[in-house]
Amino acid sequence: QVQLVESGGGLVQAGGSLRLSCATSGGTFSSYAMGWFRQAPGKEREFVAGINWSGSRTSYADSGKGRFTISRDNVKAVVYLQMINLKPEDTAVYYCAASKLPYRGSGFDTETDFGSWGQGTQVTVSS
Repeated sequence: QVQLVESGGGLVQAGGSLRLSCATSGGTFSSYAMGWFRQAPGKEREFVAGINWSGSRTSYADSGKGRFTISRDNVKAVVYLQMINLKPEDTAVYYCAASKLPYRGSGFDTETDFGSWGQGTQVTVSS
């Protein structure tokens, strides 16, 4: 079972940028598809971005298209979420998740696709 630890969250003004990192251990990182989800106060957790094992395929929720970029480093066993032009509505706890299932692109976006989760990192965007 892979372990996931997120970092890089914080407080940023609207229009600012953050890069989240998710360090993994305890598994063969390159065998996992990876994803980022987020949960805002009072809302359900939602998909943000996904990436296949090699990094050659990615998918994004409409809310982050053009602003968020997911990437991975299979040597360091880390997945990243670069976020630019942040908005107050991006405020949430961001979670990293790993899946042993075959990546299937835009449909690979539900919580049940992912078997391992991190503890989350808080992102707060002030207006």
